[in-house]
Amino acid sequence: MAFDVEIKDDKNATCIYAKLSVNVTVQYETNTSSTKNVTFSVPSEVTTNGSSCGSNGKAPILVINFGNGHSWSLNFTRNDSMYSGGALIFTYNTNDSTLFPDALKEGLISSTAAFLGPIPLNSTYKCISSEVVVSENVTQIISDVKLEAFMQNGTLGKEVSCDADKPSPTPTTNPSTTASTTTPTPTSKPLDNPTTGNYSVSDVNGTCLLASMGLQINTSLLSEGKNIWTAFNIDPTAMSKNGTCSNQTGTLILTDNSTVIEFTLALKNKNHFYLKEVNVALINGSASSTRQNQNLSAWEASVGSSYMCHKEQQIKVSEDLVINSFDVRVQLFGVKKKK
Repeated sequence: MAFDVEIKDDKNATCIYAKLSVNVTVQYETNTSSTKNVTFSVPSEVTTNGSSCGSNGKAPILVINFGNGHSWSLNFTRNDSMYSGGALIFTYNTNDSTLFPDALKEGLISSTAAFLGPIPLNSTYKCISSEVVVSENVTQIISDVKLEAFMQNGTLGKEVSCDADKPSPTPTTNPSTTASTTTPTPTSKPLDNPTTGNYSVSDVNGTCLLASMGLQINTSLLSEGKNIWTAFNIDPTAMSKNGTCSNQTGTLILTDNSTVIEFTLALKNKNHFYLKEVNVALINGSASSTRQNQNLSAWEASVGSSYMCHKEQQIKVSEDLVINSFDVRVQLFGVKKKK
């Protein structure tokens, strides 16, 4: 699902063109002091009230309004040769009882991120592949993008593709004097244990969540009409780390170009914490799929101490996705000097 809009100046010439798909996951606090995640897409039917081509020192801005008071906005800057996106602001309305039926805080809440690197002027940015944009309590998967700002004469410029859409270099092979007439048969060699990553989440009071673990995803994928289980390790050096804490919960968000993993830990009877919820989004080009389990009861320990387990454990997220965790050490609240 994509929206397709044009913003015009006072001479009815198009200055901003945008066609893209946006899938959003919002984490919010409920009136029972727990947290929930809700996932929805920006629909194709939108309005652009508040958008502007820019004038009198004001930057051009694209504003997409939809649903019950929700909006997606991006402003633009330029120099002599390039233009860029500025602040990407996603605003959601927790008064929308369809999406947030039990929200504790009601009203408009905004979350800001960065989107769209430098693009040559008079060029159209095109990116079919998905890009994950993470900000406070909001994860966006943006795909099927065709966008240009500062358009000249109301016409689109030449297309510039994102790196993810560009073909991979063809590997070179050295000439061989021995001809081979057989094709190697793939083997189902077990994966090595994943590398242990160290992660932390902070709030105004300091570190509120500390985690160390190795992660391996096992999921069932459709290949040639058959469901085949596939495993891959999470590389902690390739993941961006984000998260939030409230009075009752802490969420760690790990993101790379193909995977988003959200771990939500919560207090239990005020004196203990546990792993309550895991959400996983798998991204393949412009397609994405999400799995979640909101009723977990794992990794329990007393507040002020950490949960530890060196053995391999399995976290069942859905019938077709399991996370194997290794060398887990995690603590929610009461963290002292990140130890």
